[in-house]
Amino acid sequence: MQKENDPRRTRMLKMRFKRSVSAKEEEEEEARKTTAFAAERPDPRSPLRPLKLNRRSASWSESWLKNTTSLKNVIMAMQLGSPKESRLKPAQKTLNPNSEISDRTAQLSDQILLEILAKLPEPDRKPSALVCKRWLSLQGRLVRSVKVEDWSFVESGRVISRFPSLTQVDLVPGSLISDRNSGILLNHGGFSVPVACSGHRVFEADCDLVPGEVVDRGLSELGSGCPNLKKLVVIGASELGLLSIAEECPTLQELELHKCNDNLLRGIAACENLQVLKLVANVEGLYGSVVSDIGLTILAQGCTRLVKLELTGCEGSFDGIKAIGQCCQMLEELSFCDHRMDGGWLAALSYCENLKTLRFQSCKRIECVPGPDEYLGACPALENLHLQKCQLRDKKSVRALFMVCAAAREIVFQDCWGLDNDMFRLASICRRVTFLSLEGCSLLTTEGLESVILSWKELERLRVVSCKNIKDKDISPTLSSIFSTLIDMKWRPDTKSLLPSSIVGTSLGKKGSRFFRKSRDLKFLFDAP
Repeated sequence: MQKENDPRRTRMLKMRFKRSVSAKEEEEEEARKTTAFAAERPDPRSPLRPLKLNRRSASWSESWLKNTTSLKNVIMAMQLGSPKESRLKPAQKTLNPNSEISDRTAQLSDQILLEILAKLPEPDRKPSALVCKRWLSLQGRLVRSVKVEDWSFVESGRVISRFPSLTQVDLVPGSLISDRNSGILLNHGGFSVPVACSGHRVFEADCDLVPGEVVDRGLSELGSGCPNLKKLVVIGASELGLLSIAEECPTLQELELHKCNDNLLRGIAACENLQVLKLVANVEGLYGSVVSDIGLTILAQGCTRLVKLELTGCEGSFDGIKAIGQCCQMLEELSFCDHRMDGGWLAALSYCENLKTLRFQSCKRIECVPGPDEYLGACPALENLHLQKCQLRDKKSVRALFMVCAAAREIVFQDCWGLDNDMFRLASICRRVTFLSLEGCSLLTTEGLESVILSWKELERLRVVSCKNIKDKDISPTLSSIFSTLIDMKWRPDTKSLLPSSIVGTSLGKKGSRFFRKSRDLKFLFDAP
């Protein structure tokens, strides 16, 4: 009881209480200063830490209201930042973290992207157009050649907008109006025509053509949209349509006209830079028109820079071919397909002084009335004579042909009917032949081949394929010695031939000798007859 009433003890307790209260007040004041300093200059690397107090510390709102500097900084940051951007940026990072690098091609120019797409292989270039609309448009710029299947694609202008850099256009498939549901196709050249059928009977081609005025409008739009056009294939056009193409496309170099006539050829005269021309006048079962000496003369006077000319189903005579030879001094290749020329036209080929290649394809006759030999002049520069699927049944016409082509150095026969030993012997008129190709000549025998080859001293290359009457057993020692001197030879007259199918170089004798020793059936090749 005395200890509890001791005045000294009471004073000591009061002094300790006052000290503890003052210490707490000092700690609270120091905590306020520290909080204000941290709000004014936040530094994560600072060693200062807020003290843990037993009493409730001051709120952040109170400290910000007291410190005006930190409040100004917060207001400035809120003014600089956009609320929309602050909401969109986190969403982009959350939905697609690689959005910044998802379309790097958007930073490339069209020219650079075009160069990249141009280096892709053709099978990979077309699927790339499905990536986006931009790639689709750029892929259309790389397309240079197109074949139109539907004429509305031309009439609406989509072919120009879709492919602005075209240089080759084929309008023939889209110009044919036919029964698309038919299961029978009639093929000719580069296009097919559906034909109608009933039971076991097949009727003629059930097709019509787009009207001429519609074709002319399409040609006018095509010429204005494709000024760099170099090749055009068209059917059913008129003179006005060709004139519009000639005016708008000065770079046109190759032209193929189907169902052409004499009046249509007047529009070709405006094509000053035309070098390759193909005229298809008459095709049995599809369409028919007439190209005569009048049209050939107009053609010769207008297209003086022609290098290659092909006439299919055209009529004419000596005058038309003579006009072509005199006016087209640069003509180097002339082709006739199923021609209907009058007698005596073959003599006009001598006027083609620079002609190098002469081709006949699917011709029922070469010449009906050749005329006297004194009128048959030879083409001085002729090098190549090709006959494919022709009927060689008239000796006079075949002899006249070889006389005109006496300077030929390359002769090719492919699937020619009527080429027997007698017909082939007429080829001995050509003395400068260095290459001979025989394919599908079933009437020719080894004897006929040898009779002509022995007269050709400059022969270097020989090709014999699918000639069933040329047998290995009929080869004489003289003919085998000629084979050993050839530079290039392909020998496959039939599937039973025992000789090597192709032998290149002068090593024919070495390889052949080893082969002959192994074959007992060919010992007679080394024996005298």
